[in-house]
Amino acid sequence: MDAPAKHKNSATVLYKKIKVTYSIKHMLRLPDGQRIIIYSWYGQFRVWDLEKGMQVGKEWGDKEFDVMAMASSPDGKTVATGNMNGAVKLWNIDTGKVIKEWTRHIERLESVCWSPDGGRVVSGILGLEDDHGTFRVRDVENGKTILGPIHCKAGGLNGVAVCYSPDGKMIATGGFWLKIWDANTGELLKTMVNVIGVMCLTWTSDGKTLIAGGSHIRKCDTATWTVVLDVLADSTTISLSPNERILASTSFSGKTVQLWNLETNQSIGTLLHPEDGARSMTFSTDGMFFVTGCIDGHLYTWDLSAILKGAGLLSDIVSLDTHHFR
Repeated sequence: MDAPAKHKNSATVLYKKIKVTYSIKHMLRLPDGQRIIIYSWYGQFRVWDLEKGMQVGKEWGDKEFDVMAMASSPDGKTVATGNMNGAVKLWNIDTGKVIKEWTRHIERLESVCWSPDGGRVVSGILGLEDDHGTFRVRDVENGKTILGPIHCKAGGLNGVAVCYSPDGKMIATGGFWLKIWDANTGELLKTMVNVIGVMCLTWTSDGKTLIAGGSHIRKCDTATWTVVLDVLADSTTISLSPNERILASTSFSGKTVQLWNLETNQSIGTLLHPEDGARSMTFSTDGMFFVTGCIDGHLYTWDLSAILKGAGLLSDIVSLDTHHFR
């Protein structure tokens, strides 16, 4: 482990840096907040304990086809992956074994998301044509298709991002446009033609706000379906802090992670990375630290206390009855 180092941005301290694998492509935080799953470009999965700073159990892998997306079940026992050949696999996190594998397609699968009750998985598929993209909902127990495939217009290389609403009643899809669907019937409820080029999506836990990342970061009020924030800031991934007051977004290059105050809609800090850049990220359970996974195979942990203090958010964060990882 490298020694703590001062970051170029004086408001941010690189707390520590740990070598975990050859190259990190995806990083998924599990519901317990203490463990993450790391997927490398070479096909290996590792469960990592952030509190203890060590790997849990043996690595496991899927070397047949490249994993494009990962999502944890609500209970944290199973991870769903979407592969380049369109396959969806469900993995037992404790054993590293495939529990189920669902029908493959000729198109590649770009995103997966579990329903809040854990009974369904929605997957977004990038088609072979520039304007083609679909999503499909399957029953976890029997693997049968409940909805789809439903065409939703991918928009070139943007793919199809999918995300269940917190109450499980709606599914948001990204791509060329942001669209909202009835999760039970597949009926199209809303097309937001002013929100285009969507690569990633996340809802706040109360369901009142939907955030879309891509060429812009847009915050949408779900009561009126209006855009209340539209910032030109390219982002391939986005992440909310546990109290949902801070949004993190990675640039296309992965060299920067931008932090935003969601109450003021203002940028509050920037994290810089090595040439290879960050591809995945997560907050600690109290929001005081931030972890990024990079192509150089390291986990970088950042101390956010100075940034939070400067933004007037520190007292709110430290009052949470949670622990953070060291």
